Amino acid sequence: MRIWAGMAAAGAALLLRSAYERRHFTTERYEIVSEKIKKPKTLVFLSDLHDNCFGSGQKELLEAIDREQPDAVLVGGDMMVVKKKADTGTALFLARKLAQRYPVYYGNGNHENRMNRDRGRYGDRYDRYIRTLKQWGVTCLSDASAFLGDDVRISAADLDTRYYQKFLHLSMKPEYLAGKLGKADGRRFQILLLHSPLYHKACAIWGADLTLSGHFHGGTIRLPVLGGVMTPQFQFFKRCCAGLHREGERVMIVSRGLGTHSVNIRINNRPELTVIHLRPAESGQKRES
Repeated sequence: MRIWAGMAAAGAALLLRSAYERRHFTTERYEIVSEKIKKPKTLVFLSDLHDNCFGSGQKELLEAIDREQPDAVLVGGDMMVVKKKADTGTALFLARKLAQRYPVYYGNGNHENRMNRDRGRYGDRYDRYIRTLKQWGVTCLSDASAFLGDDVRISAADLDTRYYQKFLHLSMKPEYLAGKLGKADGRRFQILLLHSPLYHKACAIWGADLTLSGHFHGGTIRLPVLGGVMTPQFQFFKRCCAGLHREGERVMIVSRGLGTHSVNIRINNRPELTVIHLRPAESGQKRES
């Protein structure tokens, strides 16, 4: 009896901890040095909000972003939950507030793609969502690219459904990205918004200096040494659930995301606001982070 009572108490404590973590984000900072960067820039990267709110009117999140004074905000997708319904109100509210302050570049995740592809269920909701974002000045990148200054190119690719299949990890050929985006920009610092972090090698071969991903929610539960336990695709102990990863000199940063859905658990895995400082390389200095 005591064993069961102890297990129940431990379970309740973990659920309380998870509820606390889901409401309190941390800020993770990275520095990337490259000879392609001509002028220092600060970028904020947001991913996987999934309708989560941090204070009334996103006050806590917006204040944290304002403190960073970013040159641009990059969105990695899945800002809403698209399942039985698609409520875009929370995502639009945040996007409007951000667009009033900063240049915003928006790449899609699997939830935006689902809303776009399943017109039988969601009608023209995706079209109205994108149209509203564009009216507010958001640069929407669906298999498209745009420039940030003279030295940075930002691209975003919409992944086909097969790349999000549960339990599977399909290989991706670099030609897949080239077919969607054309060639990478070799003269400018090339950023790629690709929602799933499983395909960094293909991104690196394509030519992305920096790939920004999310999707895995940090692995739901994070354990010392082992890292994230489970991805939304029911893959276990994937190294790429969060943090910085390398393919040679090419870098990928994976956000733990800002929200959850379906499996609404975060343990040792608080939501993440990602801040990236791009710095010019001094003479003879190699790219680092």
